[in-house]
Amino acid sequence: MVESGFWWRLGRAVSGRRSWLVLIAMVVLAGGVMGLAPSSSASSSPSGLPASSESARVDEILATFPDAGVAPVIAILTRADGGTLAPADLAALTKAVDRMKSVDRGVASAATPAAPRGQGAPAFIPSQDGQAAIATVPVSTELTGLELTDVIAAVRTAGRDGLDPALRLQVTGGPAFGADIANAFKGADFALLGVTALVVAVLLLLTYRSPVLWLVPLLVVGLADRVAGIVAAWVSGLAGLAVDGSTTGITSVLVFGAGTNYALLLVSRYREELRDEQNHRVALRRAVRWAGPAIVASNLTVVLAVAALLLATTPSNRVLGLSSAVGLLVALVFVLFMLPPALALTGRNLFWPFIPKAGDSAPAERSGWYRIADLVRRRPLPTLAATLPVLVVCIAGILGVTIGLSQTQQFRVKAESAEAFEVLASHYSTGTSNPTTVVARTSAAADVLAATKATPGVVEAAPTGASSDGWTRYRVVLDAAPASADADRIVTELRGKVHAVNGGEALVGGPDAKALDSAQALARDQRVVIPVILGVVFLVLVVLLRALVAPVLLIAATIVSAFAATGAGAWLSVHVFGFPALDDSVPLFAFLFLVALGVDYTIFLVTRAKEETPGYGTREGIVRAVALTGGVITSAGIVLAAVFAVLGVLPLITLTQLGIVVGFGILLDAFVVRTVVIPALFSLVGDKVWWPAKAPRLTDSQPSATRADLTDAEPVVSRV
Repeated sequence: MVESGFWWRLGRAVSGRRSWLVLIAMVVLAGGVMGLAPSSSASSSPSGLPASSESARVDEILATFPDAGVAPVIAILTRADGGTLAPADLAALTKAVDRMKSVDRGVASAATPAAPRGQGAPAFIPSQDGQAAIATVPVSTELTGLELTDVIAAVRTAGRDGLDPALRLQVTGGPAFGADIANAFKGADFALLGVTALVVAVLLLLTYRSPVLWLVPLLVVGLADRVAGIVAAWVSGLAGLAVDGSTTGITSVLVFGAGTNYALLLVSRYREELRDEQNHRVALRRAVRWAGPAIVASNLTVVLAVAALLLATTPSNRVLGLSSAVGLLVALVFVLFMLPPALALTGRNLFWPFIPKAGDSAPAERSGWYRIADLVRRRPLPTLAATLPVLVVCIAGILGVTIGLSQTQQFRVKAESAEAFEVLASHYSTGTSNPTTVVARTSAAADVLAATKATPGVVEAAPTGASSDGWTRYRVVLDAAPASADADRIVTELRGKVHAVNGGEALVGGPDAKALDSAQALARDQRVVIPVILGVVFLVLVVLLRALVAPVLLIAATIVSAFAATGAGAWLSVHVFGFPALDDSVPLFAFLFLVALGVDYTIFLVTRAKEETPGYGTREGIVRAVALTGGVITSAGIVLAAVFAVLGVLPLITLTQLGIVVGFGILLDAFVVRTVVIPALFSLVGDKVWWPAKAPRLTDSQPSATRADLTDAEPVVSRV
């Protein structure tokens, strides 16, 4: 054993008799960070809209209009029995709107929202069948997150106050959708934390089979999660990016999942070293020495992969990448500097009742992991021939699955804005709740209006005001559900027609245009970010393994696994869980997390294989690596998959689908790819996997565990 180098010194610092000082320093640091955190954080939602998009430019122009800063919510009145509205019912709507406007909605007194049909429009608009009527109430566009939720709740309450029980008043529109999304996350962070901690606690208890041991990594990772959330919010704020419930939820899942994985690897190596060393501090030092590089390499790979989202054009993707990267780095610091001192203080008895003792045989000698890996080694081609078709079938699951959720399909739970929209769509043109906005130069107003009305799918178009610098605004109603494929088609055709008007400089914005621009930006991000992720992972593997063949094989296996998980997860989402479609953001995020987190297990496995190869050769080395790491990899995979599945407690279909796809993919990766596919590939290629370098040879720098046999076979040093 080489008792020098950075990792040996670090292991000595965090496991020695004075390591309690390191533990106290980490606790004080965590307490200081949490003590300096703001008492409450805004729940504003980062935009999914690039600043250069056409709809974003429309928003910039709209800011110059006299009534800038307000957006309408739509109140729709119907009878509970579905009957025709009487004059008294319409009078009740007028009074309800007056009450709603009396609520503090963050609207400056000088601001006057545009009326639905131009100046002088009536207080309400009845439907042609006489069974519904709508009215608009202006709300400040400065309101976001829970602040917007509170205002919309107050508006709804005021409108229904004293209303005849025979009447039903519902509120929808852009601000109402935003409020319901924010409200869906109200308290969700605590629910997510509680369920995640419970799941991790149960799985750690089952893994360690100790009534005490599971508490130590859980407390360390839980504390890391709290600190990571605060630090990520600070860093994001400094970068000018806002976090929301979905960002913090995904970051928390990553911190808990990855942190627990690192803890499992470290504790597993610690327990292995305790069977060779009487002094538990020396055993812990060796565990840090040999597990530390794999943990850091794994962490930095994931950090660099998620940081690739900073190349995205959408702010929501960038803030997720930054927040996740910061959170994962915090998790690494806590696992390396807080967990070892805690293990050093508690000693060997922490593993009670199954306390490892010096001289005990390794469980791997009796495990089924060795037998499975040895079977794969002896029959690699039949193994691949049986496994790859299954993965191809999983990939084919994406066929026939609709990609893209409309605005009304976002919620997994009851939301008034979505229900009210369905009611509105049954009585009015479906685009009434979220009208499209066209802005053009006033000098070409007539031609732009004519081009707009001539666009198929446009059912209504009218000017609603002008700015002092020569722009005219048009309210356009589309015959399509918000953020649907039909809306995308109409917006695209509308843009083509108004752009063709000479001198008009016309631009198309509004909710449907924003949804289209966001989808196009997401497609661009996928084309840019996914290759960068693969490139980063490949380079890390090349540097780590100092080889080219092995990284190519590992990347290929990871890509196939990620696509298989996405296909199977998409099929499960639609055909088993009954979701209407797969959200278009899921493939990018799923690929990111599956590749990045899948490399975790690749690094755990292959670094151990490289460690074992000098004494036993490449083929036997990978078998021994599976035997020694199979238990911890599958345990880590189950924990991480379960943690991602916890995203299902959040109320948006997108996050539930992400949990399904990533959870399934991690299990597929841990049980099939790392246990079967990679050992089969290594067995087929043999020592050439380390090309252009030669296969590692036995040196004094290898740990003593390398020379310990797991079977009755003799070491094959002569072969390497």
